[in-house]
Order: sequence, then C-alpha cells, then structure tokens
Amino acid sequence: MIWKPNVTVAAVIEREGRFLLVEEDADGQTVLNQPAGHLDEGESLLAAVVRETLEETAWHFAPEALLGVYRWPHPDKPLTYLRFAFTGRVLHHEPDRPLDNGILQALWMTPEEIRRQGQRHRSPQVLRCIDDYLAGHRYPLDFLKDLAPNTAPASVRRDVK
Repeated sequence: MIWKPNVTVAAVIEREGRFLLVEEDADGQTVLNQPAGHLDEGESLLAAVVRETLEETAWHFAPEALLGVYRWPHPDKPLTYLRFAFTGRVLHHEPDRPLDNGILQALWMTPEEIRRQGQRHRSPQVLRCIDDYLAGHRYPLDFLKDLAPNTAPASVRRDVK
C-alpha cells in the first residue's frame, strides 16, 4: 500500500485585528480552526480554499498570498496532513447561507483570544499559521504551479506516472 498525505487548504483571514475562525465539531469535541478542508479531486488549491471558506463561514474569500505549507502527523491517528495556508481578504458575507455540516459558527477572534483558547485548537497548525501571518510570512500565489492535464509540455507528460 502506498502512503499518501491528506492534502488540505486553510484560509488565514485578518480584519481589523481579528481572525476568522470556525467553531466545529470534530471527533465529538468542539474545536477552533481556520476555515479549512480537503482538496477535492481535480480541484486547484486556490479553488479549494475559496470553496472551503464559503462553505464553512458564508464569507467569499479572495486569496492574495500563500502563507505557508505545513506538514502535521496526527498524534493519535495514522494520518499526516499537508496544509496549504493562504491569506487574503473577505469580499462579502452571505449571513443566511447554511454552514457546512459540523460547523457550529464562524467567529472573529483577536490573537490573544485565540492563544487563550489553545486547548480547543483542532491542531497546532491553527496557532502556527496565526504566528506566521503576524510575522509577515507571505509568498506570491504564482509560487504555485497547477499542471492540469494537457497543460504540461508533451515531454513532461510522458515522464509523469
């Protein structure tokens, strides 16, 4: 069997000193996380983070930079997550839009409030992404290359298995 990481995306969105988080039910616990989720087959990373943010918060998100790529092996499960975190801005809100299954609410929290709630973070990635954002980490979106079928040169396509 071939091992594969779980590829996820997350949106780290700051507005007026507060970060957009979700309170969600995960494995029977109420936890805090950035709007985040799994990359769907055939979906680009950018499309995934826009979709997940809308589904989990009812906010339309415009990614502006890659914040970082984070590898986290789950301590209690045979899973490793590979998270692509993006930063950007929210464009508008659909307050009547239903949120994804398991999402209890979207909320805006200060960094201090997030730190005080550390025991409720879904993973260590939550605070690490906030800290990296506050430290000014940003990478241009064109750092990511999406080689969808038939977009790579023929010589490259022949070599990919």
